[in-house]
Amino acid sequence: MAKPASIGVFLALSCLLASACSVDASKRGLVVEEITEFPHGFGKEKIVNFRVFVQDLSVNHPNTTTYDVAQASISNTSKTGFGKVRVIDDLVTAGPEGDSEALGRLQGLLTRADLNTLAIAVNLNFYFSAGPYAGSTLSILGRNEIGLAERELVVAGGTGVFRFARGYAIQKTNSTGTNISVLDYNIYTTYSGTLSEAGEM
Repeated sequence: MAKPASIGVFLALSCLLASACSVDASKRGLVVEEITEFPHGFGKEKIVNFRVFVQDLSVNHPNTTTYDVAQASISNTSKTGFGKVRVIDDLVTAGPEGDSEALGRLQGLLTRADLNTLAIAVNLNFYFSAGPYAGSTLSILGRNEIGLAERELVVAGGTGVFRFARGYAIQKTNSTGTNISVLDYNIYTTYSGTLSEAGEM
């Protein structure tokens, strides 16, 4: 039989170990720090407006940048193609002409998400590889009702100069041709980085 003193020492050590484990667990918990200004290196938040054009090559184009990747059980019989998912990697240019200055790519998903109206749920990222926003991205979300002359979408964030970005984009169809559509994006967004030539696109 264990001596009372030994039992006491064992219990004390057990309590100390449990306490240490509890402290260690608390260290692994979520740490939240409220801040009142942008991190070091960010400038004052400003608003910029710029226009870019997207060269959208359809699935039937020989050099297509658009592919269907999934569909629902009713996509083929639905009047709106409900449930069809498409992925794109379209060229972004400074002007509507296909040979105008290349600024980057528009990449992401388009989902037919309305049973009654031809409308698309968009989840898109502008990736800029040239121009004043080179190396930055801008995320666009929202409901795109194709039949409207102007479609308003949400600027939901970004990276690089567009960290903490918020705003909106107006999308219009600039022109359509054989297996190609040129889309006009007029974007208003906040930014907090440094632009050497802001808005000169």
